[in-house]
Amino acid sequence: MSEQASDAATGTRRSAKHGWAAALVAVLGGFVAMVVMASLGLWAAGATGLPGNAFPRVVAAVVVMAACGSVDFTGNAGELARTHADISALPLSVTLAGALVIAAGFLRPLRHRAIASARELAGWAARLAAPWLVILIVLAVVARQDFEIPIQDPTGGFIEGILGAPKVGFRANVPLTVVYGLLWLAAVLILALLVSRGAPLPARLVRFQESVRPAAYAMVALLLACVAVGLVIGLVVAATRSHPARTFAVILLGLPNVVWFSYTLGLGASWDGRVDGPFGLPMPHVLAQVLRTPDISTVNLSTLAQHDGRVWWALPVAAVLTLGAAFVMALRSPARIRAWQHALHMTVALVLTVLAICLLSRISAHYGLSLLGLGDIGGGLAGQVSLQPRLWTALGFAALWGLVTGFLGALLASRRHRRGEVADR
Repeated sequence: MSEQASDAATGTRRSAKHGWAAALVAVLGGFVAMVVMASLGLWAAGATGLPGNAFPRVVAAVVVMAACGSVDFTGNAGELARTHADISALPLSVTLAGALVIAAGFLRPLRHRAIASARELAGWAARLAAPWLVILIVLAVVARQDFEIPIQDPTGGFIEGILGAPKVGFRANVPLTVVYGLLWLAAVLILALLVSRGAPLPARLVRFQESVRPAAYAMVALLLACVAVGLVIGLVVAATRSHPARTFAVILLGLPNVVWFSYTLGLGASWDGRVDGPFGLPMPHVLAQVLRTPDISTVNLSTLAQHDGRVWWALPVAAVLTLGAAFVMALRSPARIRAWQHALHMTVALVLTVLAICLLSRISAHYGLSLLGLGDIGGGLAGQVSLQPRLWTALGFAALWGLVTGFLGALLASRRHRRGEVADR
């Protein structure tokens, strides 16, 4: 009876560690991190001057987008014309801040345990999902605003008098935001379990951790190392060049977008893109130079080097970071795994990582005013921004780099004492 009482007390304490209070703290911490990052980034980008006290609503929209929610852009200009706009871009600095805080809050109560039942993990995730669902709904309701856009009217005001000033606005799609936001949370929690060596797994999945967790940890470490390198470079640029606010806007809103995209360029990938019109997104000046052309531009190290030769440093930096990730993966793997197996694990992991970068870093944005369905008018008002990867080329280079660095990383790690080895006595 005493043993049963002790077990029950232990179970009660264990449940208390990841109860509703802990879930609320974890989710609120992630939400605050996202709001702060979005607010500072938009402030640096000059969004505080938007009319109609729209700044809080724009912040809410950015957080919704960062959580993979859906924001629709709408507009009108009377009966004869309509405005149309769309944007598909993730502010990954905001996304990363929230994901790291929520993942840490999710893992903290699960430390120092080898096994947890699937039911326990699902219950803990559900307690996190409940307050996150409430936050998503509130954000989606707040994230809505309309703006009047002035146009260049060659008729001296006749067209504007008939049509009225065109309006463009944004509305968060509440149902889609809830669905995609919950999927985003599930992805964050699953990735946290895969990365953390100390987090427990259900008994049926323990056998897979030796092959999956080292690779997952190495890829997350690789992505965070890219962000750290980019942050150092960004701070140096902000301190030494003009327009520091613009640089901080890039750092606070889209630093992972830039550095992960740059990492794929260092591996040899190419992207296609274009920037047209008065609008743009926070991006480095050299990238904007390549993209502001009449036609679709190819973005790779060669085309960027025509404007700034320093971009060639992306190649050795990508090589060092990839080899370092392969080395870390090998160190965290059991010693019995052979070099060719490491190469295969690294190949699969790097291909999946580059695929995720390509999907998350794509940009597509367009705004225009059409009259009687005849296309865009409004002088220099219409515009578009696009950046799309050449996916199969990027994945092919990732596979090649994974094979080479996975094998080399295993050879380097073979000289170190690793898990699974028994020291000679």
